[in-house]
Amino acid sequence: MKHASPLLLGLGLVAALNLLTPLNSLIDLQQSDPKLAWLLVEELRLPRMLLALGYGAVLGMTGAALQAMFANPLASPDITGSSSGAAFGAVAGAYWLGITEPLALAACGAVGAALALVALFAVAGRRSETATLLLAGIAIALAAGAATSLLLALAPSPFAFYDSFDWLMGSFVDRSLPQAAAALIPAGIACALLARRSRALDMMALGGDVAASAGYRPRRLSVEVVGLSAVAVGACVSVCGAIAFVGLIAPYAARTLTRGHPGQAILPAGAIGAILLLLADLLVRMGPAGRIIPVGVITTAIGTPLFIWIVVRMRRTVTS
Repeated sequence: MKHASPLLLGLGLVAALNLLTPLNSLIDLQQSDPKLAWLLVEELRLPRMLLALGYGAVLGMTGAALQAMFANPLASPDITGSSSGAAFGAVAGAYWLGITEPLALAACGAVGAALALVALFAVAGRRSETATLLLAGIAIALAAGAATSLLLALAPSPFAFYDSFDWLMGSFVDRSLPQAAAALIPAGIACALLARRSRALDMMALGGDVAASAGYRPRRLSVEVVGLSAVAVGACVSVCGAIAFVGLIAPYAARTLTRGHPGQAILPAGAIGAILLLLADLLVRMGPAGRIIPVGVITTAIGTPLFIWIVVRMRRTVTS
């Protein structure tokens, strides 16, 4: 793909910028205590950079796969309710089942995301109208969000709401390398398997009959996409919380690079999603000292007007 090199170059530059910013403090610390400077990079900045990069790629790739499967450009992990379902599963595991192991929490998040996607399938169907998909996804996301709030309100710990605030809105602060590994290893495997199904998803976007005539099994492929997306999103949400709109914007931009082929957009969408989330995390660091701004606030503030623009553009295309 001719756009691969610029995307990879941009991703590398943004990742390096994310890892080294702020640079002055790192240089000063390197001069006074090199071991402490390396510890700062290894324990604080490296996990944060890896999670922003990996989570952004996961949102972009799963968003592209879900859009191809539903044949709808508005399908994404947050709008389909899978991110909210993953948050519900992670909260249930952490505060009610007493699970502390990162991999076990990732599994709880994956179960919650899978349940949300299965519910969307049952309510809206695979090739649903845009309005039906939006309404069903919003309903599932609201229901999962309300259930998550109820679990936190009734949790044995009276500080559950306070402890989980920045996590619920998305944050990479104070994450460790083991947590990054617990999120990104299963998510990476799931996304690699999704990427192998890009050709099948291109056929699926043309209709189940077309995919079947090409030798694919539409129902099996749908189950695989739902399962793999749930594993990838659930693993990341369990560590970093739910982050909105990256899974919508990145695939939309990627399809312009692949001439509208939704399956071929999976890998470019991953790169674009990673760049977007790395940049959002850089914006968070520009906030007031001592105040932690959840990265999900940044993505929502930027993504909401873009989402409205996409909906308006789709409406004009349909009515013209």
